[in-house]
Amino acid sequence: MSDKPRRVAVIGAGSWGTALAGLLAKEGHDVRLWCLEADVAEQITHRSENETYLPGRKLPRSLRASADLAEAVAGAEVVVSVSPSQFVSSVMADAAPHIAEHAQIISASKGIEISTLRRMDQVLCDVLSPAQMGRFAVLSGPSFAKEVADEAPTAVVVASADEDAARTAQELFQTDYFRVYTNSDVIGVELGGALKNVIALAAGVAAGLGLAHNTRAALLTRGLAEMTRLGLAMGARASTFSGLAGMGDLVLTCTGELSRNRTVGFRLGQGEPLESILADMTAVAEGVKTVQAVRDLAEKHGVEMPIAEEVYGMLVIGTEPQQALRTLMRRDPKPEEWS
Repeated sequence: MSDKPRRVAVIGAGSWGTALAGLLAKEGHDVRLWCLEADVAEQITHRSENETYLPGRKLPRSLRASADLAEAVAGAEVVVSVSPSQFVSSVMADAAPHIAEHAQIISASKGIEISTLRRMDQVLCDVLSPAQMGRFAVLSGPSFAKEVADEAPTAVVVASADEDAARTAQELFQTDYFRVYTNSDVIGVELGGALKNVIALAAGVAAGLGLAHNTRAALLTRGLAEMTRLGLAMGARASTFSGLAGMGDLVLTCTGELSRNRTVGFRLGQGEPLESILADMTAVAEGVKTVQAVRDLAEKHGVEMPIAEEVYGMLVIGTEPQQALRTLMRRDPKPEEWS
């Protein structure tokens, strides 16, 4: 863990951003959390709780929140970007003029920008300066926000092309209950965090349909194969998908009841329309947006992703879950291949 308290700005006060801000504040860092909604900033500042996105979890009294983006990032040595993936570009473009050139940028958003098919590191490269991106890192892995807030033992990974930047981020986040590993495969770690949400939607549908453990095991295994194939086509390493950002996050998101993506899938499998499910949710289920980008990336790179294709069908075209299952099961027999 970091010996020296640091000034940290966390951009995005959803459940995950709030949990990370709380973790860092507990470790004695000077943390400011930017909130889109002024009432959320007031909850955190005056009641030490994010009642909207992380209810029931007390936050350190030292944690400060603000709805003023410039104020939140001013003087920060580290800026952690945790906005929903489709808003990272606009939020960080607004923040960029107020971020110090020497600040380290860490991305903790999991998704792909639909309009451009860019990963979050690519999005940030377009809105931040080369100096600001010089020590970029991405944080990912199996970690429900509520469990991190409860200090449940958790292991994640931080990836950077710069070994020193990875170690610095590792030291910043490492605690007695939050173990951080390093990796140099930024592409793989970014993709793992985004792609697993699409497979989690499928796993939720299977659970909603009342299907047994055999089906869920098949979905996780073949889902991982799809993630790995696309990752390799985009320049990632296969080994990354066997680690925390791949298999680890996939298992958590596909099986854990706290998973927003699994929940959306579960309710779809039980017959609820997508529109009513989303209208009933406060937090963002990233896979609902990401599935369009994943389908487009698979087509662009010539990668077969049948599970992702059927998830796209259910969410965008309106394919019935039972029909999606039949389509997957009746595909032509073939060898088991991972790449």
